[in-house]
Amino acid sequence: MVHKREEPRELRRGLKERHIQLIALGGSIGVGLFLGSATAIQAAGPSLLVSYLLGGVVVFCLLRALGEVAVAYPVAGSFSAYAHIFIGPLAGYVTGWMYWFMWIVTGMAEITAVGMYVNFWMPELPQWIPALVAVLIMTAVNLIAVEVYGEVEFWFALIKVVAIVLLIIGGLGMIIFGIGNGGVPIGISHLWQHGGFFPQGASGVLMALSMVLFSYVGIEVIGITAGEAKDPSKTLPAAIDKVFWRIVLFYVGSLYVIMSIYPWTEISSVGSPFVSVFEKLGIGNAAAIMNLVVLSAALSSCNSGVFSTGRMLYTLAMQKEAPAFLGRLNSSHVPVYGVLLSSACLLVGVVLNYFIPAKVFTYVTSVGTFACLWVWAIIIIVQIKFRRSLSPAQTARLGFPMPWYPFSGIFCLAMLALVIVIMGQDADTSMALLVGPLWLLGLVFLYWRRSRNIK
Repeated sequence: MVHKREEPRELRRGLKERHIQLIALGGSIGVGLFLGSATAIQAAGPSLLVSYLLGGVVVFCLLRALGEVAVAYPVAGSFSAYAHIFIGPLAGYVTGWMYWFMWIVTGMAEITAVGMYVNFWMPELPQWIPALVAVLIMTAVNLIAVEVYGEVEFWFALIKVVAIVLLIIGGLGMIIFGIGNGGVPIGISHLWQHGGFFPQGASGVLMALSMVLFSYVGIEVIGITAGEAKDPSKTLPAAIDKVFWRIVLFYVGSLYVIMSIYPWTEISSVGSPFVSVFEKLGIGNAAAIMNLVVLSAALSSCNSGVFSTGRMLYTLAMQKEAPAFLGRLNSSHVPVYGVLLSSACLLVGVVLNYFIPAKVFTYVTSVGTFACLWVWAIIIIVQIKFRRSLSPAQTARLGFPMPWYPFSGIFCLAMLALVIVIMGQDADTSMALLVGPLWLLGLVFLYWRRSRNIK
């Protein structure tokens, strides 16, 4: 008699603390820092450092809110599962599908960028080929085992971290010792000589805040890893606390160096400030080196996107809010169909990106912006509801309590509301506030129709 092999029912806890730390770092240090930081510098000048510190406080509160609940409930779906438990099934459904769509749209943009970066070395190669290869490789990585995903993401993130550390060390050498400047120390006077430290006033700090917060998008991936973390009660708190300080150091440190070396008025909104600093240090092929870094950043984002979306579909299936087959695991305890469906959507996105008008793609990506704000707000609301559900004795036994509760959560929600107001002032970002709620209403309608059919 042949016995049918039983399918695994649970994800495997194969992610170590070093994996989780670098996954969170890699998720939040994206292409925007290396290429897009010039735009933020133009918006606020040197006071951009204040925007990043303020944004860092928001992210710290967000991570600690997520960490408090994740340590108590270390499940793969993270905030979607928590929203389902503490707010209701509709909130879990909307949050899960919102987050899935956010990463799909982000992944579409990133793999399209992969083709552009590869063209730096191979200008004759059609862009769709490296984009296709990227999706196939990242899919294979995610199907093998969670340990393989963690290891690949570790090294992708390490490339970005090394680039930032080299910039900070080399830049400090120029500022203090005059390396690359004929031995004449540059100093830090550029931080206040060109219109002062706040050249655009307080409004400059606030207007840059939305760009700053969105540069931290991806930090919440640390919550998705909870269901596959080894000893989550130890690894998650250690990773969250270390990641926060490292992110602030890397962002603030690199921008401090860049704006000390160059007057902020001379940092063009086109091109990478990182390339300019490396060239001043006398590093040959600085553009090629940074192209490799941004290529790894794009691949890292694609890798995290496939991982996150696969786990989110798995959780939605477990909650009966997605087709049941998406909850099936392979022999390596990986949600194989969730990963394959997400990867297929990324491939469709590559094709659509070439055929649909640019404006349509902009509308689609704006939903991702709205989804990010939604997910972050849900994380805070979940933590508040979770804490209210506990007795004083249970609160005292929390493994990783949110500091300054409830004021930290209220502060976070107020800052997210402020970002929405700021986004409404700009034609490019206000689109997210128009298209995003329509997507939300569409999800609510689908949930309502589904609920009626079940009845």
